[in-house]
Amino acid sequence: MSDLRTNTVRGYLAEFLVARAMGAEATRVEWDSYDVLSPENIRIEVKATGYVQAWTQTRPSRNPSWEIRQTIPIDPATGEYLPEEHRGFQADVYVFAVHGARTHADYDPLDLAQWSFHVLPRARIEALPRGAKKQALGTLQRVREAADGVGYEALADEVRESAATRDRVRTNSAATASPPSLFVRPVG
Repeated sequence: MSDLRTNTVRGYLAEFLVARAMGAEATRVEWDSYDVLSPENIRIEVKATGYVQAWTQTRPSRNPSWEIRQTIPIDPATGEYLPEEHRGFQADVYVFAVHGARTHADYDPLDLAQWSFHVLPRARIEALPRGAKKQALGTLQRVREAADGVGYEALADEVRESAATRDRVRTNSAATASPPSLFVRPVG
């Protein structure tokens, strides 16, 4: 895991950063239906990306994006998927982490100033347009009604605020939410 420009590995680092910001102490279980559980029992899904990738690029990524899909949780007692009616968005809050370096020379994954975090409650995720396999940073900025994410220092407060307002947002967006799309269960 020496190359933190690889999206998978960068994601592990982002999960660690969110967990540390929240004061979470539990170790993440790979197949849990969310990535971080805060001391306040806020279930947090973390997605990470950046402008600089591990592979050869002619230019940095223009509009980072994330795959955001409904899932079916696994029953921790049996290790089996729950029935289809449990399909949905499993976390209370979603954190989209962006590493902002635009060149390989500037890339420092441990420089917290290079990270920004876009935080959305589940209701806002449920209201995202369906059909696209991925959601781009620009879409999330419009949904958040804020162009800039928050820095590491403000992340925990932003997550807590998002969790505190999730029911209010769900009530306001329920009338306009698109019906959920269905995805095939992940393999493995």
